[in-house]
Amino acid sequence: MTTIPAVEGIITAEQVRATAEAIASWQLPNGMIQWFPGGHADPWNHVEAAMALDLAGLTAEALRAYQWLVDVQRPDGSWHQYYLADSIEQDKLDANTIAYIAAGVWHHWLLSCDLRFVETMWPTVERAIDFVLDLQTPRGEILWARHADGTPWSFALLTGSSSICHSLRCAVAIADLLGHERPDWELSASRLAQVIRAHCLGDAPDAFAPKARWAMDWYYPVLGGVLTADEGRTRLASRRDTFLVPDRGIRCVSDRPWVTAAETCECLMAELSVGNRDIALQMFEWAQALRDTDGHYWTGIVFPDEVHFPGDERTTYTDAAVILAADALSRTSAASGLFIDHHALPPLVDLDTDSPIEDRAD
Repeated sequence: MTTIPAVEGIITAEQVRATAEAIASWQLPNGMIQWFPGGHADPWNHVEAAMALDLAGLTAEALRAYQWLVDVQRPDGSWHQYYLADSIEQDKLDANTIAYIAAGVWHHWLLSCDLRFVETMWPTVERAIDFVLDLQTPRGEILWARHADGTPWSFALLTGSSSICHSLRCAVAIADLLGHERPDWELSASRLAQVIRAHCLGDAPDAFAPKARWAMDWYYPVLGGVLTADEGRTRLASRRDTFLVPDRGIRCVSDRPWVTAAETCECLMAELSVGNRDIALQMFEWAQALRDTDGHYWTGIVFPDEVHFPGDERTTYTDAAVILAADALSRTSAASGLFIDHHALPPLVDLDTDSPIEDRAD
C-alpha cells in the first residue's frame, strides 16, 4: 500500500490524495493528461502529472499516462509540443519536453522497482534521448527544438537545458540498470553541465537565449543538479529578492505582479537541494493559498488585485508540482530525492579535471 506524502502542519495525506484524484479526473481515456479540460497536453507536464499520480497510489492511471506517450511517440523518438484531445495543436519538437520521459521512468522505478516496466519503456526512452542529443552543439548546449520538418531552432534555453541535464542523468541510470552502456550519453550530460555552469559563472554569456526575467532561468540550474552546494546557494541567493514575494511565493516573471504555485514549488525543491529547508517549508505553506476546494490548485494570482491569473485557470501541472514538493519535503517515498539528492544519480564529470562536478564547490 502506498504511503502518501504529507507535510505536518501544511498539507495532509488526504489532501494530497484529493489533489491526485483531481488530476486523474481530468485524464482522458487514452491516458493523456491535459493542463485542464478542453486544453492541451505537452509531454513534460504530462510526465510531471504521471509522477504525481504515482506518489498518491494511483498507479494504474500513471501507467496509462506513460502508455499514451508510447502510443503517440513519433518514429524519430520525438513528441510534438502540444496535443489536443483529437489533434496536434503545436507541431514543434521541443527537446526538453522529449527528454523528460527519462525522469518519469526513473521516478516510477524508484517507487515500484518494477523492472518489467523499465524494460518495456527502454525503447521509448532510448529513441527520445537520441533525438534530443542530435540537437547538442559542439560547445555542449542543446538547441531548444526542431520544426516538424526537422529544421533545428537556432538557440538554446537555459531552463530547458538544465532540465535536460537532469533527464540525461536519469536516462544513464536507466541504461545502467538494464546493462546498456551509453558512454555517449554520459559525455553529453557532462558537456551540457559544463556549459550551463560556465554560463552561470559568466564565462559563456552567449550560450543561451537571454531569459533572465523568468524565474525558471534563475533556479533551474540548481533544480537540474548542475549547481550544487555553495555554487547552488550562491545562485539562489543572488536573485531571491527579485523573484520571491514574502507571504506569496515566486514571481513567474521578475517585472510582473503575479506569483505561481508551480514555480514556487519547483523553486522550493531547488532551495531544499542546497540545504535551505526553512525557506522551502515557508514557500510550500504560501503555495497552499492557491488551493481550491476540490484539490486542484489555481495556476497563479495577481497582487494586490487578488485575481487568479491566467483568468480562473487551474492546471494539472500545478497540482503535480505541489505533490512532488510535498514528497521532497516529507521524504515519504523512495523517489523523494529525485530532484534534491543529485548525488544519487550518475555523476556529472568535470571534463577539465575528470572529477565529479559536485566535488568542486565543496
